[in-house]
Amino acid sequence: MAALEFVLLWGSLSTGLAYQWPKTLLSSINPLIGSGGPEPNLSGGMIPSVGPPFASTRWVAQNQANYVSATPFNYTELYATNGSVHGFQGTRQPAIWMGESAWAAIVPGMTSGSPEDIIITDFDARGLPKIPGTETFGVALYSVGLTFPKFGGSTVNVLMSASSRVGHLQFTFEKGPEDSSAPYLFLPTTRPTTIFHNPNIFETIYPNGTVQISPENNEICGSNTEMQDWIIAPDSTKEAASHFTGWYCARFDTPFPIYGVTQGNTISEKANSGSGEEIGAYAQFEFPTQSNTVTINVRIGTSLISADQARYNLDAETSSFDISKTRVATENAWAEKIGRFQVETDGSSAADSNKTVFLTGVFHAMQYPYEVHEPTLGTPRYFSAYDNAIHDGESYSGYSIWDTYRAEWALTLLLAPERVPGMVRSMLQDYEEGGWLPMWKNMIETNIMVGTHADSLLAEAVLKGFGGGESGSGDIQPTFTAKELTTIWEAAWKDASVPPHGDDSGVDYEVRAGLSTFFAEKASGKGWVANDIHSESVSRTLDYAYDDHAVAVLSTRLPSHIVEAHTPNLLQLQAQFYGDSLKQNNVTTFLNDRALINPWTVWNTTASSPAVVTGGEDIKGFVQARQRDGSWAAPTDGFTEGDRWVYSFAFVHDIGELVKKRGGNESFSKSLDEFFDGGWVDFTNEPAHHTPYLYALAGAATYTQERVREMAYINYNNTPNGLSGNEDCGQMSAWYVFSAMGFYPVNPVSVNLPVPPFIPPSHWSIAKNQYYDQSTKSYVLRIRAPGAETKPYVRSLRINGRVVEAWEEPLISHDEIRYGGMLEFEMSETAENWGGGRGAWTRNVTDYASPSAFHLNGNVEHVEL
Repeated sequence: MAALEFVLLWGSLSTGLAYQWPKTLLSSINPLIGSGGPEPNLSGGMIPSVGPPFASTRWVAQNQANYVSATPFNYTELYATNGSVHGFQGTRQPAIWMGESAWAAIVPGMTSGSPEDIIITDFDARGLPKIPGTETFGVALYSVGLTFPKFGGSTVNVLMSASSRVGHLQFTFEKGPEDSSAPYLFLPTTRPTTIFHNPNIFETIYPNGTVQISPENNEICGSNTEMQDWIIAPDSTKEAASHFTGWYCARFDTPFPIYGVTQGNTISEKANSGSGEEIGAYAQFEFPTQSNTVTINVRIGTSLISADQARYNLDAETSSFDISKTRVATENAWAEKIGRFQVETDGSSAADSNKTVFLTGVFHAMQYPYEVHEPTLGTPRYFSAYDNAIHDGESYSGYSIWDTYRAEWALTLLLAPERVPGMVRSMLQDYEEGGWLPMWKNMIETNIMVGTHADSLLAEAVLKGFGGGESGSGDIQPTFTAKELTTIWEAAWKDASVPPHGDDSGVDYEVRAGLSTFFAEKASGKGWVANDIHSESVSRTLDYAYDDHAVAVLSTRLPSHIVEAHTPNLLQLQAQFYGDSLKQNNVTTFLNDRALINPWTVWNTTASSPAVVTGGEDIKGFVQARQRDGSWAAPTDGFTEGDRWVYSFAFVHDIGELVKKRGGNESFSKSLDEFFDGGWVDFTNEPAHHTPYLYALAGAATYTQERVREMAYINYNNTPNGLSGNEDCGQMSAWYVFSAMGFYPVNPVSVNLPVPPFIPPSHWSIAKNQYYDQSTKSYVLRIRAPGAETKPYVRSLRINGRVVEAWEEPLISHDEIRYGGMLEFEMSETAENWGGGRGAWTRNVTDYASPSAFHLNGNVEHVEL
């Protein structure tokens, strides 16, 4: 928002010598953004961790025990001024509302050697006060100084970095002049863990674990079985998931003459192994003769496969005890993402603060989903909790797809194309091993949220070039094999056509629960998810319609022979939907019709709400839940993380019809005014994220320009409370990143900013493209908006030199920026007529927004400005 110019570079990462992306912008990232707040859902739920993009484990200073609704670190003013650190944790908890799995941790301590003062294992008791002014946070290095109150003058200075599967820590102990104590490092391995299920029900369980100490190798290894979200896994996968185990191996650069095993508060010195609940291990060290300081480096490899694999990961990722090497490697990994932006500001403090919010947004978004595959000499391999087996291939977890399909996935396609094939294959593997595409995968399917938006992720990836090759462009390498394309279609079609087991009485997998009542409309008079059978029925009805739209789009982009040969039950479903009027056997038409008809079955044209800000005129027409018999339920029933106001704008694949239902451009814009100014908007949650952009699609672009800035300034800032809502695996930040660049994917399936990762040097986009940068081997997309910090309105726009006239739609053609380009905004301090201004543009929105136009000819591929 503050920038005068963004330069976004994308391209291949594997050709020739690696380009050294600049690290200068890394210092502008504030890892504390979104790490504080009065309660979890208002804090952002982020942690100031170290680790590379998409890291398997993120290492963080721990100031509270983590479980569902509590992260390992939470910023408060009390912590900042007088806080304590209770250890350093490698966490796999992806979001504040999800659980931990197979963590690792290490805690520094000092002991006098007396039996009652050997090792402090209790979480609260082991907290060490920070030395004021010593704590620093970075993307690749964290540091802090801690004191030992029981040992006057004794301190430990800690440096922490990490690779994807290895935590790298350096502890420099210094004892006071009168102190005869000895330092130790404690590795808690299992703990009492709090699990959360159903509203406000918390339960403490005691996972099992093992420890193995090898003093001759300066090594301690361990395992634990903690997977907090096991309790909400589908019943059909719980037995396999019950075998889940995580391992770690810690290797020290300093011999430890004293060591032992802990269990609760019991210390077993010289014990080499142990197992059970509340198990841990420790290594005690000595100060050198006539020295008050000792520095100990430790590298902790993690694995979901075995202790041996943890050792392999340790050596593969961090072969040296020099922590600066780990820091540099991780900084380079972040520079490859952050350094692709060249951000210029006017130099004001506000502009620089907005720059930090923007770059931190990229930092947040590129942490998800996270790797669960592990390296070998050949093909990576991974443990699957769906079937309790080890498989070859790449795998990812932390898929908060109900949130991230909106913008986070589009940003991943833009900034991390090298990851996309593996992420798609990971979803297909989940389908093959668990029976369905993931919804909210955290090691296993957690069965929360609604809809099968993995359909949208697959469709968008294929739309943006990650498919079987593009028609008429044989020089572009196909991403997926015919078998993989077949699996993509089979998985998406299953979502659209097969109700989950127990659909009427308590489902196993949530997927499209209620699909059996959603199937038919014309023939049976239904088409909605019944509110008296399934919770969140309105949200499900609308989400299933959008997912049908996504699968319909996918059907047009996959080889026709695959779709035709792998679409069982189509005739039966069409007969159920169309009745006697069935005239053609076409899956695209069927899905498209269902997507356009069914959501309007929950639109109550007589429902209204008194207007507060639009001159007293009632807002008419709202979505409303319906019972199985067709009667309307209460206006407050049937919603997922929202209400009837926000979900009445949730027809992202049929915006033209939505505008008509609300009475046309002017009335629709007034209803948006009421939504924002009447107190209904809740931008802390994702269903509202697209709403500021709807003005532009109703011929009132200046209102979009105002609302986007308003939402940005209200909900984002450069403080620990700088995210108004739960980050939700990058979606909150992705909204800001796109909006700061000047566009947003209202309908992700039909937005295209593809990043073809497998284009050979002979392709015209490399050989003859003025927007290709040979030095970085990247396409360059420049977005210039001089004065945008103080000038909120668009006066004119040029795209690659072409003037976008004021009367034209405020849209960017995918083809115009596909291989880089130049967007030049002329900004203004006052409202302008460009894009309709405040309603002067009257072109019928259905001319371009109707998804049928896209489904039939594929021409509507755009980004909303």
